[in-house]
Amino acid sequence: MKLAFAALIMTAASPLIAQAAPRPVSRAEFLKANSARFAAVDLNRDGKIDRKEMAAAQQRELAVARQRIQQQLAAKFRQLDTNKNGSLSLAEFQAAMPNINTAETPDQLLAKLDTNRNGTVDANEFRAPDLAKFNRADTNRDGVVSPTEARAVAGQR
Repeated sequence: MKLAFAALIMTAASPLIAQAAPRPVSRAEFLKANSARFAAVDLNRDGKIDRKEMAAAQQRELAVARQRIQQQLAAKFRQLDTNKNGSLSLAEFQAAMPNINTAETPDQLLAKLDTNRNGTVDANEFRAPDLAKFNRADTNRDGVVSPTEARAVAGQR
């Protein structure tokens, strides 16, 4: 029951937090939204949520989510179907592909990596930036980046 209650609290808080992200939410507002969510799940109004009520609430939320996704997909399909024939050609489908660009030009990369400024990048120059990242991650200096060290580095980004 504790797990179900924790799940209820998280699902109750999620819509309020997601909707109210741009503004502060008072404890009173949070509790009001939480109580409304609880009441929506407690179908028999006995002040408790049992497994059947929890399952029903999940199914309702899944149905709403599926409907929202279907609407978004249909809208995207209509946008891509430029000749409005009800099907997508390969060209129409490929038109949805985002542009992919490099962050730096070859000259910028060369300037960044060519530390001795001789116009070429040798293996040591190429390796140096990544090796520096490895060394920063290997906080205990044992020559191995452990999962804990990797998570710590990932958390800093």
